[in-house]
Amino acid sequence: MNRDRETFDAQVEVERIRARRAEARRRLYRRSRLDRYRAELVAMKRAGASCADLVEWLRIKHRCRINRSSVDRYLKKLPELATTAPTEQI
Repeated sequence: MNRDRETFDAQVEVERIRARRAEARRRLYRRSRLDRYRAELVAMKRAGASCADLVEWLRIKHRCRINRSSVDRYLKKLPELATTAPTEQI
């Protein structure tokens, strides 16, 4: 096979491989079942509901069975509920 005398460039090949690997590592966002109840979950959590309360609400009102720890992880990732510690000014 004659490639019109192309020369092999190791640096170009390494960059090409690294770009492919970086693309493969990229996380894909998968929609959560909880996304459609996000506003209600945030409002109830701010009102003082525990994760167990939220699981019970989801089960009764929306027939959505989900584990308490899954609800807890979901809520921790939301920017609305991010708890930022107040910085002290000296």
